[in-house]
Amino acid sequence: MSATKIGYLVPLDNNLREDNSLPKLPLSQGPNVIGRTNIPVSDKRLSRKHITLTASADGSASLVVDGTNPVVVKSGDQRKKLSSNEHVSIADGDIIELIPGHHFFKYVTLSRSQKRVSNDGATNGELSSKKMRQQDEQDNENGKNSEEALCNFHVSRDKLPSTFRLLRVQGLPAWANTSCVSIRDVIQGDIIVAILSNYMVDIDWLLPACPVLAKIPHVLVIHGESDGTLEHMKRNKPANWILHKPPLPISFGTHHSKAMLLIYPRGVRIIVHTANLIHVDWNNKSQGLWMQDFPLKDQNNLSEECGFENDLIDYLSTLKWPEFSANLPAHGNFKINPSFFKKFNFSSAAVRLIASVPGYHTGSSLKKWGHMKLRTVLQECTFEKGFKKSPLVYQFSSLGSLDEKWMAELSSSMSSGFSEDKTPLGIGEPLIVWPTVEDVRCSLEGYAAGNAIPSPQKNVDKDFLKKYWAKWKASHTGRRYNIDLYLPPPY
Repeated sequence: MSATKIGYLVPLDNNLREDNSLPKLPLSQGPNVIGRTNIPVSDKRLSRKHITLTASADGSASLVVDGTNPVVVKSGDQRKKLSSNEHVSIADGDIIELIPGHHFFKYVTLSRSQKRVSNDGATNGELSSKKMRQQDEQDNENGKNSEEALCNFHVSRDKLPSTFRLLRVQGLPAWANTSCVSIRDVIQGDIIVAILSNYMVDIDWLLPACPVLAKIPHVLVIHGESDGTLEHMKRNKPANWILHKPPLPISFGTHHSKAMLLIYPRGVRIIVHTANLIHVDWNNKSQGLWMQDFPLKDQNNLSEECGFENDLIDYLSTLKWPEFSANLPAHGNFKINPSFFKKFNFSSAAVRLIASVPGYHTGSSLKKWGHMKLRTVLQECTFEKGFKKSPLVYQFSSLGSLDEKWMAELSSSMSSGFSEDKTPLGIGEPLIVWPTVEDVRCSLEGYAAGNAIPSPQKNVDKDFLKKYWAKWKASHTGRRYNIDLYLPPPY
């Protein structure tokens, strides 16, 4: 007597549509072993006995990981990563990633599939691909499937250069990388000078990841590296690259600003981003960037300035890089120093630049940097009444030795500005988004991702911080915590 059929594992592509190039895997009541023996893919990360799915007569099922590599189960907006020997209950419609970000299968019970039998005579619970596609499209229209709805979101090309973007993450389905960028999307074109500012720089990864860098006539790398990494960079950099580590006015800290300034024959591209110039930051973590292009100033308006220009040049002047010369076609030779950037027209800047520099700031310098600069900028802004006492969301990957006095100062700065009725916004509730052990464990890198959260336990365990802790969750986007972000009322 044959076993009772309960349902199928339906293969999906990276867009979570049914993949007709692979067979559906029938599931019978009781244990069903899934692995390389019944999935025709040449991926040695899949074990011969990768998972065991035990199905019950009512359609409920449990999944156990038998292989050595982790498995992800997505149920609704919950995405859970399972290690070897761990188990979880699954239900109709849950999606299984046999390798995180790869080999997607949807658990579909027979009772559901029979409702989708096509009129052309398909029987015995065989799913009609056409009917499933039609149902998926209907789900999108009704807003039932927020993941696939993201596939329909695109920023128009004319708005992309001045839009905040997420970086593309390897191992995520295509819909989760909609409108995201890679380093090659950012650094491109006929660049004459590239200034790359960052903390960590892996030159062995950077040059293959972005080959155009090797062809740029002048590259200045402003970094925070030291010791063996710096010596390796010196030995392996192209001859035309200049390495510069900014001097520190105090005995602790490091250069940490992540930005790019790309000079073209007729303009400059400014990028402010959150990723170190290393593989894991540009491929495995949720990171973001802001990017905008600016033209050269009209020769008759060279003296015109704006807030963004002053912000930028004030900050670049603190870096004290070695001046060098470069030739701009049709414009001649120029010395590349902070004052050089006065030649560009930043009047269309959609943002203000808030920089932070190490040191002790007093007098006129007090409001030039950090949260005091932010306070000054926001005090000039008017917001809708709905933003009165808006929550303040702080998200970062490194936590210093905070105290309540400084937290109060930061909250005051973040809440600056006035409502339409000309009254102050009022201080909102501060929330610190910080990853849990489970967040780290279920990330693409697993526990190894904890290396990106370098905060001493004594800093995290301070009693007064407990009231601020909050958890960020956006499973429907396919992403988890990483990006450094501070959100006052929108400017």
